[in-house]
Amino acid sequence: MPFSPEILLQYYERMHLIRFFEQKLADLFSQGLLGGTSHFCIGQEACAVGVLSAAKSDDWVISNHRGHGHLLARGLDPDRVMGELLGKLNGYCGGRGGSQHLCSMQDYFLGTNGITGGGIPIGTGAALALKYRGETKVAIVFFGDGASNQGTFHESLNMASLWKLPVLYVCENNRYGMSNPVEKACAGGSVAARAGAYCIPAANADGLKVSEVARATADALDKIRAGEGPYLLELQTYRFCGHSKNDPRVYRSRDEEEQMQARDCLLNCQQELMQAGVEQQAIRQAEERARQRIEEAAQKALQAPAGGREHALGAVYA
Repeated sequence: MPFSPEILLQYYERMHLIRFFEQKLADLFSQGLLGGTSHFCIGQEACAVGVLSAAKSDDWVISNHRGHGHLLARGLDPDRVMGELLGKLNGYCGGRGGSQHLCSMQDYFLGTNGITGGGIPIGTGAALALKYRGETKVAIVFFGDGASNQGTFHESLNMASLWKLPVLYVCENNRYGMSNPVEKACAGGSVAARAGAYCIPAANADGLKVSEVARATADALDKIRAGEGPYLLELQTYRFCGHSKNDPRVYRSRDEEEQMQARDCLLNCQQELMQAGVEQQAIRQAEERARQRIEEAAQKALQAPAGGREHALGAVYA
């Protein structure tokens, strides 16, 4: 299905929103304003935007440890997401959840998850609940290539297949599980191929092209909503940053990174916009809107009152 220039420009702006958000977090981290660590999705923005643009607003979403992009692609308020990560009261969980435990039930977002593969059985359970209730919604589960080596992945796919659950498993294959390349960790090298063992249909898509991700997701969701059961979508992507903020990336070369940066999903979408006749001025304006929005979110979060444990204890003893 073709995408209009207006839709592509929306995708482009949303991907920039995520990119600028992650870059701002890295800056705040370097200033000592962000506690703990963070797992950025810089380079993977097309996966989040493409998948969730094809979903319905009341489909349930289950994320992983690299979930900021999923939150923003879902349409959650950048002010409140930023506030949560900074431990502020305006955050979605009052500053108590942070990066690894951020959820918003009113947005059908069941949460990020700090456990590798931890969200897969949660999403499978959500899909079971949807089928039990006779609802037409779908549970969408994001996970990385490393999670496909966990028992939770295989147990969940087996159950979902047996019960024909309405669940879309989305593997964002960024080629590395922490520092381990996928070819050294995943037998056969393909996550999508593993779905066949459980009689689940699967597809591969270029996770660096947002329009291709959106098309592949729409096709998968159509099949699931038609009652055909679960589906696995493997997106070939790349993270330009390390596994976490303190990762020096000694396990891969700078030449490899430069080659992948030349295939940046933002550049791919920009080229698609230009081919569709969108003027450079409109493209730059979309980038600037995203940049300003994230700057506003950061300032609001920094000025917001502290939340987290201190606020929770205060509420208990008030």
